[in-house]
Amino acid sequence: MRVHDLVPSPGSTKKPKRVGRGTGGKGGKTAGRGTKGQRARNTVPRGFEGGQMPLKQRVPKLKGFTNPFRVEYAGVNLDTLSELADRFDGGRVDPDALVAAGAVRKGAYVKLLGRGELTTKLDVRVHAVSKSAEAAITAAGGTVTLVPLPFHGDTKAGRPAAKGNQFTNR
Repeated sequence: MRVHDLVPSPGSTKKPKRVGRGTGGKGGKTAGRGTKGQRARNTVPRGFEGGQMPLKQRVPKLKGFTNPFRVEYAGVNLDTLSELADRFDGGRVDPDALVAAGAVRKGAYVKLLGRGELTTKLDVRVHAVSKSAEAAITAAGGTVTLVPLPFHGDTKAGRPAAKGNQFTNR
């Protein structure tokens, strides 16, 4: 027995229906497409709505995307710190103290920026700091400590953990 001798057993397969081969027999003439009309003549494109503007062209197109992992900081400059220096007890500045002083909103991530000058010694705990601001604080005899953001290190690639809502502060 050779490969070219292999055939299915009799009755196991049906011959395909040959349509459109003349008016004699089943499937002749209109070949099961009915009479006349657009679908009887040829294929109709996907999404075709009879000449009406298709849905895929009617909906507005949005440019770009919004990064769900973006971190926005509330900037606080050195001149703001020097104005509020008498409000910080013991020279300790953290996000809660800045909220109490009215410099930032509650729950905001704080970044210290370098505009202005600072003469008072302050111990600052913020989420981010610019190099010029860090240099000015250390020159005044203070220290800068970075507070880690709540979702850094929870999972791979700095993404929020699966628990809870990833778009709110946990």
